Amino acid sequence: MAKIGYDGVIEAVRYSPDGRISMARVYERRGPSFSDRILLGREELIKRLESGDKYVLGKRIPRMPGTFEVTIPVRLVKDKEGVVWISTQGDGDHHDDLEGAPIF
Repeated sequence: MAKIGYDGVIEAVRYSPDGRISMARVYERRGPSFSDRILLGREELIKRLESGDKYVLGKRIPRMPGTFEVTIPVRLVKDKEGVVWISTQGDGDHHDDLEGAPIF
């Protein structure tokens, strides 16, 4: 079995009216398996990313528990003022941007 190089899969996101991610629907790795879908608020997601956890965008493959089709890694980008943005882009465009993640 191939080694999994990520700690969680972000399946969908919810944006607040100001354009920031307010919540993410994720599967978290728990040893060799994954959790059921859980909801993480923005601050909790940022905390986990800052602690070094690796999250990717993706979706679960039907009828194959713990198997995902993953696409882009998610990262934190800080601007000059220290404001944190959640992004799949290299430099961040000063807003949260998880392009390709469905909205729920």
